[in-house]
Amino acid sequence: MKTFEYTIRDELGIHARPAGMLAKTAKALDSEITIAKDGKTVGATKLMALMGLRVKCGDTITVTVSGGNEEASEKSMKDFLEANL
Repeated sequence: MKTFEYTIRDELGIHARPAGMLAKTAKALDSEITIAKDGKTVGATKLMALMGLRVKCGDTITVTVSGGNEEASEKSMKDFLEANL
């Protein structure tokens, strides 16, 4: 299992469009991805759950990658977050 933190830089946070892109990216990976904020953890493939975290600009999320090719999946998630959020 791999875990890393990321601070959201997008001024709108994780809203509908990037949440959909994040879910799509997570679905394409062979690892299970979870996102946690303020003690609440959701599966990264679940669009409505992601939006329910109410992640805003400046918030720090914890991303956990487990199973499958963890290193490749972790890199993909980091790259996605850097490019989009």
